[in-house]
Amino acid sequence: MKIVIDENSGFCWGVVRTIEIAEKTLQESQEPVHILGQIIHNPKEVQRLENKGLRTITHQQLLELQDKNAKVLIRAHGEPPSTYQRAKELNIEIIDATCPLVTALQMRVRKFYEDGYQIVIFGKPEHPEIIGLRGVSDDKCIVVENENDILNKVDFSKKTLFLSQTTMDKHKFKLLRELLEAKMKEEHSSNDYKDYLIVKDTLCRAVTGREEKLIEFARSNDVIIFVAGKNSSNGKSLFKICQQTNPKSYFIEEVDELKKEWFADANSVGITGATSTPLWYMEEVKEYISKLCN
Repeated sequence: MKIVIDENSGFCWGVVRTIEIAEKTLQESQEPVHILGQIIHNPKEVQRLENKGLRTITHQQLLELQDKNAKVLIRAHGEPPSTYQRAKELNIEIIDATCPLVTALQMRVRKFYEDGYQIVIFGKPEHPEIIGLRGVSDDKCIVVENENDILNKVDFSKKTLFLSQTTMDKHKFKLLRELLEAKMKEEHSSNDYKDYLIVKDTLCRAVTGREEKLIEFARSNDVIIFVAGKNSSNGKSLFKICQQTNPKSYFIEEVDELKKEWFADANSVGITGATSTPLWYMEEVKEYISKLCN
């Protein structure tokens, strides 16, 4: 049985950058290094960095670091302005490892909000990235997840900016965009609606750009093992693509979730994962499957 790892899988550049900043800070610092929330939604990589000395903390625990010469990393998802202000008040040094795509998204939301636009964001209300975006718009943005949210939450009479959390599904984004455009046309006529609606595709290409290659990979193997943290939004989106392409696709976080019967009669097994899944862990999964099936 052939076992292959998807050559297009592994960390996106934003996650690579964040981890590099974390490792560099750990090497150079004489004091403990903290990070607000898990650095990425992958428990294996979190554990690896915690073994190097990175301490994961909550926002409530910031107070415990007051005047202790503490360093706190901001992860790739970013933070609202209130977090930076709180750290300044507590005399905590911030190491900002926010993904540049997220930083650009925050700046865009802030600009349009200050210009008086209604901000509508396709995303998950409590996702860390969305919390940051809510923060730069005084928590007055409208977060939508489905068609009902568009119909029930959006004021179609207002000038509106529509964009997306970077890790959402591109097909769903397109569907919501089309609904929003249709409602704006009803409100303002087909000729004038563009004066009231600005749409920015802010989806991460590391996620959306993988779709075609992921479909090809899923088709070319009898069984697909998708490795990701269960809380990874990006992982859920990419796994859905695998599952729709190849019904024999299985989502795991830990190697002990693998079942021997999944590989019965399989000639080829493909291993892939989210943009937050480390290649070193996919190698461990490959080794585990090889032992399990021999």
